[in-house]
Amino acid sequence: MATPCPERTREIQRIFVRLMTRAVGAGNDHAFACMIASRASGLGALPPWLGLAPEAFNALMGYHFPGVSPEVLSSLDGAAPNPAREDERTELVALLGSQRAGHTHSELWMAEVVAAGCMATDHLWQDLGLWNRRALTALMRRNFPRLAMTNAGDMKWKRFLYKQLCEREGVYLCRAPSCEECADYHVCFGPED
Repeated sequence: MATPCPERTREIQRIFVRLMTRAVGAGNDHAFACMIASRASGLGALPPWLGLAPEAFNALMGYHFPGVSPEVLSSLDGAAPNPAREDERTELVALLGSQRAGHTHSELWMAEVVAAGCMATDHLWQDLGLWNRRALTALMRRNFPRLAMTNAGDMKWKRFLYKQLCEREGVYLCRAPSCEECADYHVCFGPED
């Protein structure tokens, strides 16, 4: 994510601190606080309510940040999800949901939010409003550990998720016998700064 202007940085920090002050200590508190603060400040590419239904977003706020009004995101409308990509988003939610850790309902919200982030055009961590790729990797390991372990080569997350969808359908688009031999290796595996 490009460095935001100082005014935006202060706004993001103000919202982030407000959320984390009320956080319950659950594993996804930090990631959701980053996403909400970024989204409320106009950064990232998530649709309204992080891509959740308003009722689900309210439940997320009540679970992770009790006492903080869900209206923290009411100041921004943003683009609604593209209905033409609903099947794709649904498949991503199903993939993530089938691989979740199974510890908390928060993983289901995270599956919805990550799938919404996949609908945008930048690196997934940037589209989600996270502050670096390490935060996304930690989020994936915490919420979807079996799936994260499958990404042993540290492929870029969005590409990895779509590759998983293709393999589920028996579609193998790569012509190279292995990633290391592919001419597009740098596209799938390089730095994401």
